[in-house]
Amino acid sequence: MEPARRVRPVSLSGIRKMFELVREDSINLGLGEPDFDTPRHIREAAKNALDDGFTHYTVNKGIIELREAISTKLEEDNKISADPESIIVTVGASEALYMCMQALIDEGDQVLIPDPGFVTYDASVRLSGGTPLPVMLKEENEFRMTPEDVQEKITDKTKAIILNSPSNPTGGVMTKEDVRGLAEIADDQGICLISDEVYEKIIYDKKHYSPGQFSENTITINAFSKTYAMTGFRIGYLTASPDISEELLKIHQYNTACASSISQKAALAALEGPQNVVDEMVGELRRRRDLIVRRLSEMGLFCVEPQGAFYVFPQTKNSHKFVEEALKRDVVLVPGSSCGIYCQDHVRMSYATSYEEIKEAMDRLEEIDL
Repeated sequence: MEPARRVRPVSLSGIRKMFELVREDSINLGLGEPDFDTPRHIREAAKNALDDGFTHYTVNKGIIELREAISTKLEEDNKISADPESIIVTVGASEALYMCMQALIDEGDQVLIPDPGFVTYDASVRLSGGTPLPVMLKEENEFRMTPEDVQEKITDKTKAIILNSPSNPTGGVMTKEDVRGLAEIADDQGICLISDEVYEKIIYDKKHYSPGQFSENTITINAFSKTYAMTGFRIGYLTASPDISEELLKIHQYNTACASSISQKAALAALEGPQNVVDEMVGELRRRRDLIVRRLSEMGLFCVEPQGAFYVFPQTKNSHKFVEEALKRDVVLVPGSSCGIYCQDHVRMSYATSYEEIKEAMDRLEEIDL
């Protein structure tokens, strides 16, 4: 039996591969998952949904209460006017991204993706039959995707641009000028912007801007996984113009039918409940960021200070050797090569684990002969 041609060039995630190497006494700086417990009121909402027997299919787009709450959130936080009927509740941001590629990309179409960037971008484009075209994010620009860099890559085959701010794996945050500039390019060229905003609330000294406020040629993707420490709930959403939303719904309908009913109730509680839990988490992540950046600097590893998310992306002389040496000391890292073709001399470290474990991990990494 032969697999489909479009599947053959797709590699399994290098990040997940590193995760599988975790042993009981390992310190995992490889996986992007907050170590915080899901807030109690969100867990209680899930329990109540079970007790109330809310365990059946929902409408494909998701329960109307949740879509209305998302619509309000988008208006207040992102300056995006989104009718609840143009919002689809998805199985995490991963499904939302897959839906976009399957609904929009034909064989031979090009999609510009950030590099370094999240591993799913390249794979999801290839699985649709499209061609991913990496846009190099430069350290001197704090790993931001700039309009100038994007403009250089556009061809007559360019169908979409994926942007991610704050960024996985660099923590880079795009400026308002960056975002507006990309929106103008999208409008001028008739290109779709696909904006992955799952880290929008995990931001430190800067502000988040959504391209959806500047251009209707935008699909906005978000999720509850990072902001509310709900990774296992697998719940996210997207919004697009009504005509595109209908096409996206076709993929969602025949792929998953609907997101988990229980997770939808939990997501509703997350949006309607107290938001101070998010502020507290971000405050602790800032403390961890400051620790890991300082320790890396003391080791002589150059690192652009991340302005969002919970990753650092330091330079190393030999990233694969560094990752191998780290594994010998039971510290799990991700080689930069998993994040693109322009970052072979970097490693990704997540500081979503505890302050104490980060300290211990840095102590172990300090022993490596650089």
